[in-house]
Amino acid sequence: MRVAVTGLGLIGGSAALALADAGHDVIGHDPDPATREAAAAHLTVTADPADLLDTDVAVVAAPVRHLAAVAAETFPPGRYQGLITDVASVKAEVLHAFAAHPRFIGGHPMAGKETPGFASAEASLFRDRVWVLCLEADTRLDDWLLLARLWTSVGARIVPATAADHDAAAARISHLEHLVAAALVLVAADPLSRSLAAGSFRDGTRVAASSTTLVTGMVEGNRDMILAAFDDLGEELATAYRHLEEHRLDPGAIGAWFDRARTLRAAWPPEPGAAERIPVAREALLDLGRAGGWIEAVESEVAIGRRPRVQSTS
Repeated sequence: MRVAVTGLGLIGGSAALALADAGHDVIGHDPDPATREAAAAHLTVTADPADLLDTDVAVVAAPVRHLAAVAAETFPPGRYQGLITDVASVKAEVLHAFAAHPRFIGGHPMAGKETPGFASAEASLFRDRVWVLCLEADTRLDDWLLLARLWTSVGARIVPATAADHDAAAARISHLEHLVAAALVLVAADPLSRSLAAGSFRDGTRVAASSTTLVTGMVEGNRDMILAAFDDLGEELATAYRHLEEHRLDPGAIGAWFDRARTLRAAWPPEPGAAERIPVAREALLDLGRAGGWIEAVESEVAIGRRPRVQSTS
């Protein structure tokens, strides 16, 4: 397929490299001349967004706050006839931005690094990593399957989900972690704490080094789901607080709380189950995604998927 990739930072650049390595005809674009120059050593790059219109698929890797402009100006509704997808970490807001494009399908690769930019891009970034593809009530199934084939061709595992289900999960496994990591850095800002900090501080605050622009757009774009996740986090921290406060009355309570978390963490990531044939129907695909499953390949009438061997306890 002929694929346009606009936005050649870490994720967009990695997608362009991966697709080119998989044999697709890729044309890239970025508004930054230095980024275009760096990417031009590895793939075809254009400075004119109009050159992206003659493609089968467009991958939009722009910041969330710029997506409405990309939808209206770079790929004007009615002029661009191809399939459009994105890589943003929030989906409901992006779905709204591309509402005028009947062939838009939201996507989110669960992969990345703390270091942004094309210099950090790599073609193998998505291999064996989850790539969410949104499947809404009005999504054209043939378009969804086309994208599933595209991303499995670079080694990704495709998880079908609605935008709402994605955003609720992402708030708990990604967005909340960025906020907590930043908070942990801020509460340990004194010189002695920073001098004593070691492995647990490093691992618990890794994502606090992420791009401020990227993270700000992420949490602003998924505000409602994050606030709901904050409520759940607050309940867990309040439980731990209460166990510590009442330690003399119930000395084993805090240990049991830690044990529950340790058991869940030890069972992650779950082992993949046996491969199974999934009907290429919306509800069957969404059922697979809600069960924590993924698609590894798409054939003519079925998809080859797996479910986790250890099911979620939630």
